Amino acid sequence: MIVVTRLNGSGFAVNPDLVERIQETPDTTLIMVDGAKYIVRESMAEVIERIAAYRARIVTMAYGAEPRTVTGTTGPQPTLAPVAPIRAQDGGR
Repeated sequence: MIVVTRLNGSGFAVNPDLVERIQETPDTTLIMVDGAKYIVRESMAEVIERIAAYRARIVTMAYGAEPRTVTGTTGPQPTLAPVAPIRAQDGGR
């Protein structure tokens, strides 16, 4: 999940895998795969950076490295739950 900010200042978490597209006209609008729309304070570039950082943390954790906390305009992002490590394939087993 990534944390973004409503126009009224309250923060909320969004599953970035469910974001279909992001528009900036001039307010940034997240359009979800189910058609829900959320207008947020962050710029389109900031939202894209948070999504990229979230996905990088997932990959880092999958390879067993310790994730770093990312600080955004709404404070630190929550620590992610552990994920199963990616293992090399064993000769066809």
